[in-house]
Amino acid sequence: MSINSALLAGASGLIANSSALAAVSDNIANVNTIGYKRAEAIFTPMYDSRGEGTRYTAAGVGSKTQLNISQSGLLTGSTSATDLAIAGNGLFVVRDDANANSSDPVAFTRAGRFVADSAGYLRNSAGKYLAGWPVAADGSVPTNPSDLNTLETINLSSIGGAAEPTSIMGINANLLASQTVSAAEATYNPAASANNMASGAVTPDFQRTIPFYDSQGGVRSITISMLKSATPNQWHAEVHMIPASEVTSGAGLLDGQILTGTIAFDTQGRLDSTNTTLPTTMNFLASDNVAALGANDFQWSAATGIAAQTIELDFGDPNSPGGFTQYDSPSALLSTNVNGSAFGNFAGVEVDDEGFVFAKFNNGIIRKVYQIPVATFVNPDGLQAQSGGTYTVTPESGTYTLNQPGLGSAGTIASSTLENSNVDLATEFTTLITTQRAYSASSKIITTADEMLDEAIRMKR
Repeated sequence: MSINSALLAGASGLIANSSALAAVSDNIANVNTIGYKRAEAIFTPMYDSRGEGTRYTAAGVGSKTQLNISQSGLLTGSTSATDLAIAGNGLFVVRDDANANSSDPVAFTRAGRFVADSAGYLRNSAGKYLAGWPVAADGSVPTNPSDLNTLETINLSSIGGAAEPTSIMGINANLLASQTVSAAEATYNPAASANNMASGAVTPDFQRTIPFYDSQGGVRSITISMLKSATPNQWHAEVHMIPASEVTSGAGLLDGQILTGTIAFDTQGRLDSTNTTLPTTMNFLASDNVAALGANDFQWSAATGIAAQTIELDFGDPNSPGGFTQYDSPSALLSTNVNGSAFGNFAGVEVDDEGFVFAKFNNGIIRKVYQIPVATFVNPDGLQAQSGGTYTVTPESGTYTLNQPGLGSAGTIASSTLENSNVDLATEFTTLITTQRAYSASSKIITTADEMLDEAIRMKR
């Protein structure tokens, strides 16, 4: 009868509002939980079960709880570079095990308070490990929108020290235009020890030593020696190692020489690249090279034990300030610009808005080591909640897409930032009041139906 259905409807109201109260309780309890997503009870009328006919049969109400995962919380600053938040859509990819493989389960989260554990792996306060794409030595990233095999658990302890070999050597210098041509210039011969500058047999008109860095971060020195030529606006030049024993040379080079030739200038004192014969590239072969050296080839001596290295000499642009010039002013090395660095130890990390994790070293080197992907879903609110503020894929959410931060619909990464819960206390307290009223009203349905049933039973007496 309809009274019985009214009893059941009242009971369903109690159950549904109890569920709503539980959701509100969780929301209030987690108002300060990083990355927490508000739970909301969705009430649905059960019309499909009320039946047909002139008599109305109450069907009651059903409820289910949905998480507002797509709604972002307020982003607030922090002091840790590994506190991360996503500004926009998407979630971090995390795993339960630091040494996970492709068969291990994967989860997603917005809780970005990551710290390094005792082994150096980044994990959040729920114990979930952050995954990222490793950056290759050439700077490339093996991104794949659906392949979890390309991801690694980010480990800071695996980042060792770093050294950066010199690859560019910029020189700003002036050579005295009125320099007297020395008597030794008449017999100067770079290919003869008795008549070149590298051996010390000929005194240069201008000479400077410039330090640079090898592949192991060691400091090496090259010397540039210049001798005014009898040909106007030209200078003989030799680039040689100090000490000479650090290189082994092929035919045409001796006494530690690595480059020989002339540097020419135009009538306005600017570098004349057309008539300059001194090469501007120094190609050091590795110390373990066993192939025969060709003419003008050179390699690091076996005792050095270092890798091949190419250094570009930058003498400047004749149409721009700086570089090599020949004015009637005393010869001087004005400045050098040499890149590279000595060995340095790992000193910390930085994360940019594209998700790149940069390792910082105390020698000034900053190197990309990982990129953090952002996982997006067609319906993020359809994800299944798990422990620790993580979510897993469901048919309602659709599959994940791994994106580089900032591309497509994916949000950017905010470093030294945390996402607060998206709970609004004013809304929750309002919902708490209405839920309490609805629960009380449902209980009144039951008591009223009970009284009516009791009345019907007493009619027989």
